[in-house]
Amino acid sequence: MADAHIVLENLRKSFGPKQVLNGVTLSVPKGHSLVVIGGSGTGKSVMLKCILGILQPDSGTIRIAGENVVGLKGKERDQMLQRFGMLFQGAALFDSLSVWENVAFGLIQGRHMARARAKDIAIEKLGQVGLGPEVAKLYPAELSGGMQKRVGLARAIAADPEIIFFDEPTTGLDPIMADVINNLIVDCVKRLGATTISITHDMASARKIADDIAMIHKGQILWQGPAKTIDTSGNPYVEQFIHGRAEGPIQMDVLKP
Repeated sequence: MADAHIVLENLRKSFGPKQVLNGVTLSVPKGHSLVVIGGSGTGKSVMLKCILGILQPDSGTIRIAGENVVGLKGKERDQMLQRFGMLFQGAALFDSLSVWENVAFGLIQGRHMARARAKDIAIEKLGQVGLGPEVAKLYPAELSGGMQKRVGLARAIAADPEIIFFDEPTTGLDPIMADVINNLIVDCVKRLGATTISITHDMASARKIADDIAMIHKGQILWQGPAKTIDTSGNPYVEQFIHGRAEGPIQMDVLKP
């Protein structure tokens, strides 16, 4: 794909005898939002960790803007990571840091920005996710789950990244707050023009934030297409997943009495 920003080709990763990624191939055009759906243990998080270099794939290539980033180390990896923002599952805020320090963490620690300047940016980004400057001095324990998630989103966009990963962005939130987070993600991504990959079980979230959706099962991409075609995919794995049916080609390991 000529305008592809992120390209994975035949990505494989095993842990001992367990093969988690079994030849993952997909591409994400620049400025597009790809949502990867699939059950627990299908390889979604391992795929993201391989792209970020947290895990090294056993084989395959990962290209960011045409550059193979597999195996990057030291300064080269640090420079590559500065292009990314990440919203972690559960927000993953530092309990001992104030809200603004959480948002500014990458600016201060990764980019060595002056604290005063970083604080100004943090307050600006908090405003973009609907949180006023009075929240900046609070600590994560003083926030609701939805507010923590918004702080996590502000941190993810603090450095105006070109690529953002969203790991289960609506997990643990009620349906209304989940929709608020989905809308904020769409607004922030459009504002930045970022390329994004999200992993989620939440089909309402997937439909809201995705340009394209890919289904992963047993470490392979079984289907990828525009989000608007998900309901007419014709793929039995996709249909079972999006409708939450126990019966179908995806068999859950359940111990029966």
